[in-house]
Amino acid sequence: MLTPFSISRLPRIEFGSGAFRKLPDIAAAYGQRLLLVTGAKSFIESAPAAWFFDELQRRSCGYEIVKVAVEPAPTFIDATVAALRGKPFDAVIGIGGGSALDAAKAIAGLLKPGNSVMDHLEGVGPELPYRGPATPFIAVPTTAGTGSEATKNAVLSIAGQFKKSFRDDQLVAEWAIVDPDLIATCPPALIAADGMDAFTQLLESFVSTRSNPMTDALARSGIMAVKDSLLSLYAGQSAGAREKMAYASMLSGICLAQTGLGSVHGLAAPLGAFFPIPHGVACGTLVATATEVNIAAMNEREPTNPALPKYAEIGRRFAMQKGLNGTDARAFLVATLRQWEAALALPRLSAYRTASADFLRIVANSRGSSMKTNPIVLTDTEITGILAARL
Repeated sequence: MLTPFSISRLPRIEFGSGAFRKLPDIAAAYGQRLLLVTGAKSFIESAPAAWFFDELQRRSCGYEIVKVAVEPAPTFIDATVAALRGKPFDAVIGIGGGSALDAAKAIAGLLKPGNSVMDHLEGVGPELPYRGPATPFIAVPTTAGTGSEATKNAVLSIAGQFKKSFRDDQLVAEWAIVDPDLIATCPPALIAADGMDAFTQLLESFVSTRSNPMTDALARSGIMAVKDSLLSLYAGQSAGAREKMAYASMLSGICLAQTGLGSVHGLAAPLGAFFPIPHGVACGTLVATATEVNIAAMNEREPTNPALPKYAEIGRRFAMQKGLNGTDARAFLVATLRQWEAALALPRLSAYRTASADFLRIVANSRGSSMKTNPIVLTDTEITGILAARL
């Protein structure tokens, strides 16, 4: 029998090469006053942007642009909302990487209510319920990693203090326009970090304590898409690799929104808050070790944990050996992740000024929502071991 499950709201999705060309009509259907939230310059200075602005003019659509140069902070969201308050925007369009989409999501949620985002951040402040209404939001990712186009989370941070989410079903995009062509100009280091973020989200969703048959099917598909394409895309090969990674990234967002994540993301939050380490780098540099520690902990304390055969399943798929026993299959999975770690030149934590003296504070701040859905409760010693192995 299948375990009962529920699926929360998802966007309407347009996926595929050329999907971006549908955006002008989709946006104009909401009205003629649009707010564009994008990165500092990579999209604004691109050929697709020039075409898009021309198409908006043809449809008599006016627009304002907000640029997100760094990971968005609550002060940035509040200042932007205050500056735009009272302007009758019909829709907010986020075009860019995870930071631009998260900022756009938060701005769309607060343009009408007008209150501070600090009222709603989890784990910080009063955590008041979000009442809305949100301005319709359209998400257009230009990187393949965060899956933010499919989630209800807007991740915000204050450097040295915290990295937390503003989340609500009303923040989910009305549309996600996922065009693999838009990631064609991503540099290799960004491809590596974002790709490992997507993979980690898929693997952690697959073994999450809240996984279900539907998310398992999507996670399997996404995991194999990463396996088949990430190293090729990193090496600059194949438009097909772009399509597979854009697909995997989108699926990772869909899955995490339903299942939660695990120990890698539990650690990535304080690492990103306390040190200048990009989120995808944190995920990529930790996932092999964290997977190995999870497996060892379950073998020792919970040998019947359902995540153990799931890890083995992925190991068999990677090895292309259906008859591989569980122990060897899980070892193959970890070994593959070690190979990716080296091939993608993922930096160690010390490259971002992390030291062993910081471990106590990192571990103390790692037990947020992501750690709660890790397949096994890790001890402080085990969490510290993950950090130490990648220092």
